[in-house]
Amino acid sequence: MIPIAKPVIQDEETKNLIDVLKSGCLAQGKWVKQFEEEFAKYIGVDYAVATVNGTVALDLALKALKIGQGDEVIVPDFTFISTANSILFQNAKPVFADVEEKFFTINVTDILEKITNKTKAIICVHLFGQPCDLKALKEICEDHNLYLIEDCAQAHGAVYDSTKVGSSGIGCFSFYATKNMTTGEGGMVTTNDKTLTERLRLLINHGQLEKYVHEVLGYNLRMSDIQGALGVAQLKKLDSLNLKRIQNAEYYNKNIVNSKLVKPVKRVKTVHVYHQYVLRVKERENFINYLNFKGVGCAIHYPTPIHLQPLYQKLNYPREICPVSTLLSREVVSIPVHPSLSEEDLKYIVKTVNEW
Repeated sequence: MIPIAKPVIQDEETKNLIDVLKSGCLAQGKWVKQFEEEFAKYIGVDYAVATVNGTVALDLALKALKIGQGDEVIVPDFTFISTANSILFQNAKPVFADVEEKFFTINVTDILEKITNKTKAIICVHLFGQPCDLKALKEICEDHNLYLIEDCAQAHGAVYDSTKVGSSGIGCFSFYATKNMTTGEGGMVTTNDKTLTERLRLLINHGQLEKYVHEVLGYNLRMSDIQGALGVAQLKKLDSLNLKRIQNAEYYNKNIVNSKLVKPVKRVKTVHVYHQYVLRVKERENFINYLNFKGVGCAIHYPTPIHLQPLYQKLNYPREICPVSTLLSREVVSIPVHPSLSEEDLKYIVKTVNEW
């Protein structure tokens, strides 16, 4: 079976981990500090704050912005559920906007229809490695005095009009095992706001800036040096790993010719980093069974729009909202695009897909 995802772990990661283990300093230390500094420089921001995972990064960003009860945050309906759940953690209300059928990212026209006097922020998701329409999003946020939070969990190194995602708003990244770069688990918040950074550091470290002096109610959400050491090594090769993903996607774009399938479309003036290569197909169950039989790993990202999840139906969200998200959830199938694919793998996948 050709796997749908495969982390790239090599000698440099092993060397860094051995260094951490031999040092005896396994909690947050020099490696996390180095990772934060190098990641901030890579994204093009002044500050980066590492934490335990991407969901926590979103949660902490909202807490640091003091989003709370009675506030509304607009979020795309077609994404992983943690993006919306991070809003519920604040006792605030997720307001679902539909997505663009062509690009899978949040529809800015629908956002404008969802803004109220309770709206405090927009969370956009650079889904599958595809940058959102950041120019339009920034204009909306400026016009309506809203915060912009970028969920970059699937878009490390993606670029919108010469600017890396995670630098236009408050960036939230995940380093889960299957991401474009990984620390096993782990997350990062990126920002140019010094005050926000100070709040984030209080929140991840028991509310203390100096030992045993606790300013606010905080948590223990620090990244460990084990994760930091992995992150330093992975960041060095991120661009080369992304380039391989892009080359694999371009090979598919050129060679997949099955008329039953709709191939992904890249937004102009962007670098799409293809966390997933997502096809659309109406006879999805048959297609998936065929791929599995042929030994080609695949997955559905995502089979249910968030507003139709049981949790959100219990919160009385109408079923008929966001029709594009509902349509996409019934048709999408991801096929392998990760950097470990060989030329033989790519040829076999294309042949298999075209013969269906």
